[in-house]
Amino acid sequence: MQPLVLYDILSELPGNDSWSPSPIKPRFVLRYKNIPFVTLWVEYAEISIAMKSIGATPIGRKDRHGADVYTIPVLSDPNTGAIITDSLEITSYLEKTYPEKPIFPNNSEPLIRALDSTHFSLILPAFKPLFARSAEILSPASGKFFTEARSANVSLPWGVGHDDDWDPLEKMYNTVYEWYQKTDGKWIMGDTFSYADIIVASFLLWHKRVVKEDEWARISSWNGGKWAQVLADVEQECNLA
Repeated sequence: MQPLVLYDILSELPGNDSWSPSPIKPRFVLRYKNIPFVTLWVEYAEISIAMKSIGATPIGRKDRHGADVYTIPVLSDPNTGAIITDSLEITSYLEKTYPEKPIFPNNSEPLIRALDSTHFSLILPAFKPLFARSAEILSPASGKFFTEARSANVSLPWGVGHDDDWDPLEKMYNTVYEWYQKTDGKWIMGDTFSYADIIVASFLLWHKRVVKEDEWARISSWNGGKWAQVLADVEQECNLA
């Protein structure tokens, strides 16, 4: 079996760790399923050029100049010739093509797709401080490109210095905490690990990678330290601990 290729976003973090929640999700899935893969890193400012060059599918939206928009993650599978865009579609492809160790157990893909959409709608109002910190860990050219691209949907300024900058994020995690409180096990599906937990953990890892140390300490302390534990549990389950 040839290694799959995961396209991820380059940063200036020490060790160039994966930081964006979208490519972190398939990274977790690949590790969970023990599928061999390699990572090709792409500057944020060069995503559209790079992804167009490999034949990836644009996301169906135009930029302000009228050009097709491409995104990351993209997965290339040399074993089948498939090139898949979008973390959820990549996961669906991996589940169908490599069904060992199901990540949508008990035919749960439709429900987890709904949860993915709900989770995103909850966290969207909390993006401003996270986008501010994300721009800081990119190269100057990519940081500028990121700010210009993302501010089209999440308006500037992006503040980080006041409690009310972080309040929407805490409100969101209060809601997700209630999801976990309704189960009998440590996962959203009780004793059964699934992509639902990867969704939550991927955003937590984004926070941990881009925010300042005191900001992560604050986030991870919410709900009795629940979020540091969820991230640690998912990393262990996905062979990343």
